[in-house]
Amino acid sequence: MDKKTTSRDGTSLAYRVTGQGPAVILVSGAMSTGGTVAPLAHRLADRCTAVVYDRRGRGESGDTAPYAVAREVEDLAAVIEAVGGEAALFGVSSGGALVLEAAASGLPVRRAAVYEAPFADFLDGGAEREAAYKENLSRALAEGRRGDAVELFLRLTGLGEEMIQGARQSPMWAGMEAVAPSLAYDDAVMGDGLLPRDRLAAIPVPVLVVAGGASPRWMREANHAVADAVPQSTYQVLEGQTHMVEPDVLGPVLAEFFTG
Repeated sequence: MDKKTTSRDGTSLAYRVTGQGPAVILVSGAMSTGGTVAPLAHRLADRCTAVVYDRRGRGESGDTAPYAVAREVEDLAAVIEAVGGEAALFGVSSGGALVLEAAASGLPVRRAAVYEAPFADFLDGGAEREAAYKENLSRALAEGRRGDAVELFLRLTGLGEEMIQGARQSPMWAGMEAVAPSLAYDDAVMGDGLLPRDRLAAIPVPVLVVAGGASPRWMREANHAVADAVPQSTYQVLEGQTHMVEPDVLGPVLAEFFTG
């Protein structure tokens, strides 16, 4: 990251700008930094001014206690102001849920797009799983067990035990533990895990909702429900794509939406 701005509560936010055209801010999900969505930003840069930033508590950005989802909305407001005062937003996974909340909050957002915001309405036992995860994550972080917190998240995503233990032995594990406290932030963004229909109904701008054709059925159903709840929305399925969507597949779809 080569630029900095400051959020309303004094938190320093690191960001990077590439390309030219209408500004689009990319919001990463859990266990990730702005670098995670940088490949997608490069794919957009020929048609948009693509902006990536480190959400608070990760990468080169700072953090300020106590956390609240409203602070992350203020962070987005600060980045929008830094790149010209108006922007489109894109968010992936829980970053998509944050984008939807920011759009509903009245920020100067031109358009918004999300990829697979993981609302658990259509997952069997989803509410119960979310409640158990929330409790166990809070306990692990309070006791300083960052590795256990990362394990809880990986297990929630459906990763097998053998792969989780393999990840623990990998060079990337230290970096995952470093951002583990921010898992509580993404958990707060997701709320009780259920679709916030009233907030979605308050979004005043066009929204593109995208899901992967190779993702679990419940994920597609949940995101179709997101689109149904937003007044001005389009729902699209990218065949063959999973939650780890390919930038070369998603990029052209987003560029068309943001520049249309």
